[in-house]
Amino acid sequence: MAKQTSFLGLLVFGFLCFICLPVEAALKKYQFDVKLSNVSRLCNAKQMVTVNGGFPGPTIYAREGDRVQINVTNYVQYNLSIHWHGLKQYRNGWADGPAYITQCPIQTGNSYVYDFNVTGQRGTLWWHAHILWLRATVYGAIVIMPQQGTPFPFPQPDREEVLVLGEWWNADVEAVEKQGNALGIPPNMSDAHTINGKPGPLFPCSEKHTFAMEVEKGKTYLLRIINAALNDELFFALANHTFTVVEIDAVYTKPFSTEAILIAPGQTTNVLVRANQVPGRYFMAARAFMDAPISVDNKTATAIFQYKGIPETELPKLPTLPAQNDSDFALSYNSKLKSLNTPKYPANVPLNVDRHLLFTVGLGINPCPTCLNGTRLTASLNNISFIMPQTALLQSHYFNIKGVYTPDFPDKPPTPFNFTGAPLTANLRTNVGTRISKIAFNSTVEIVVQDTNLLSVESHPFHLHGYNFFVVGTGIGNFDPKKDPAKYNLIDPIERNTVGVPTGGWTAIRFRADNPGVWFFHCHLELHTGWGLKTAFLVEDGPGSDHNVLPPPKDLPTC
Repeated sequence: MAKQTSFLGLLVFGFLCFICLPVEAALKKYQFDVKLSNVSRLCNAKQMVTVNGGFPGPTIYAREGDRVQINVTNYVQYNLSIHWHGLKQYRNGWADGPAYITQCPIQTGNSYVYDFNVTGQRGTLWWHAHILWLRATVYGAIVIMPQQGTPFPFPQPDREEVLVLGEWWNADVEAVEKQGNALGIPPNMSDAHTINGKPGPLFPCSEKHTFAMEVEKGKTYLLRIINAALNDELFFALANHTFTVVEIDAVYTKPFSTEAILIAPGQTTNVLVRANQVPGRYFMAARAFMDAPISVDNKTATAIFQYKGIPETELPKLPTLPAQNDSDFALSYNSKLKSLNTPKYPANVPLNVDRHLLFTVGLGINPCPTCLNGTRLTASLNNISFIMPQTALLQSHYFNIKGVYTPDFPDKPPTPFNFTGAPLTANLRTNVGTRISKIAFNSTVEIVVQDTNLLSVESHPFHLHGYNFFVVGTGIGNFDPKKDPAKYNLIDPIERNTVGVPTGGWTAIRFRADNPGVWFFHCHLELHTGWGLKTAFLVEDGPGSDHNVLPPPKDLPTC
C-alpha cells in the first residue's frame, strides 16, 4: 500500500511539474499580399487596395511572448508600408512601419518581413497602412491573448468578436485625397461608415452588406472594438444592452458600465456585453462625434446582434446614440477610464519629470497660387508644419546620414497667445521643416498637447509610436502650469497609445523614454497628419548594447 501511495504521489508531482513548466513562445508567420481587389458597396463597384483580398484584412492572432513574422508583398502601383499600431517594438523600430519615419516604403513588386516580439502586452491592437490615405482600406485587427494559463482579470466570456469600425468612399480614396490637396481644401468626406467593412441596411444596396453575430440568451460576449476610420471619432452602442468596459489600447481598465462608448481613430476598446434581453434582433450602431463647427460624415453604420432562433424577418431595434456634439458625454466617458493598478498590472506612472513639453495644435492657411482660393490649409505643432523626409529618419539616425532632419523641435510654442480665446486667422509665422525632438534615454517626459483656436478649435487624437503613456490630466481652456498639475491623477491614470485632446482644451501625458530609436508622434486624423500635424522623438541609445537600437534587417527597403 505504501508503494502504491508513493507511486501515485510521484505521478501527481510529475503532473504538477509538467503543468508548471514555462510555455515556450511560438513563432507566428503570416503572408500579406497587398493587391487590388474588386469590392462593391452602396450600389457601387470599384477596385481598391486590400490585403489578401479582404476588407478588412486578416486578423493577426498571437500570445504574449510570441514572435511574429509577417511577409508583406506589394503588388499594387503604390509604394506602401504597414504599421503595427500599439506594439511597442522595443529597440526594433525597423518593424514599426511608418513610411519615411522608421523605414522607406515597400516598392511595387518587392517584399519586406516585419519581424517582432510581443513582449509584456496582451489585448486588442490593430495594423494599417502608414502612407498616403491607403489605410482607408488596408487595415485589420491584432488579437494578443494572455500567456497560456493566465486568465483575464474580468469574467471569462463565452465567446468574443472583433468589430472594426471604418469608412467607405464610392470614389477611389487616393484620387479623393489628391484632388483635395490640389485644391488646398479638405477632400470629400466618406460616403458611409462601416462595421467589419459593411455599412449595414440603413444604406442603399446594403442588406447583404451587413455584419451580424448570433448570440444565445444568458451568455456573455467580449467585443473587441477598433476605430480604423480615417477622420472620425465615433460613438458606438447596442440597442437595449449595456457595455462593461474592461480594456482600452491593450491595457486592462477598472471595469465600468456604460450605454455607449466613444472611440477615436487609432483607439481600441474591449467591452463585455451580456445577452440578457428579450430574444430578438438588435442593432449595433456607430456614428460620428464632432463638437466643433466642422463637417463630418454623420451617417450611421449598423450591424446586428441577433439572438439564436429569431427569424431574419424581424426588424432590429436601433440604439439611442449620444447627440453628434455631446461634449458632456465625451468628457464624462473619458474621465471614467482608469488603469487597474493592481500588483499584477501596476500603473507605473512617472512621478518626477525630467522634460516638460508644451505642444500647441494649430490649423492655418498658407499661400497657394494654384489652389482653389489661392490658399492651402496647413496644420502645425508649435507653429511648425512637418515636412516628410525622402530618407527614413531611423535609417538616417542609425547610419548617421546628414541633412535629413534637425533635432531642434521646440519644447514650447515660440509665440505664446490666448490659445483658446477668440478665433485667430493668422498663421503666427508658421514654419515648415523636418524638425524632431531629441530625448535622453530613460528620461521621464511630460507632454501637454494644447488645442488652439487658430481657424477653429477641434478634437485631436494623438498617437505615440513605440510607447504607451499615462493620461495624467485633461481640461477645457488653456493649460495652467501653476494650477492644473495639482489636479493630475498620479494613482491610476489610464495607460494607452492614442489619446483624444478635447475641443478647445488640453491633455497631459507622461512616459519613460526607455525605448531607443525614432518614434512618430502625430494626430491620427489622416487629414491633419497630411497637413503637417506631426513630429518625431529621437530617443538616444542607453548604456550598454542591450539599450541600443538593434541592427537593421538585411531586407530593409531603400528609398
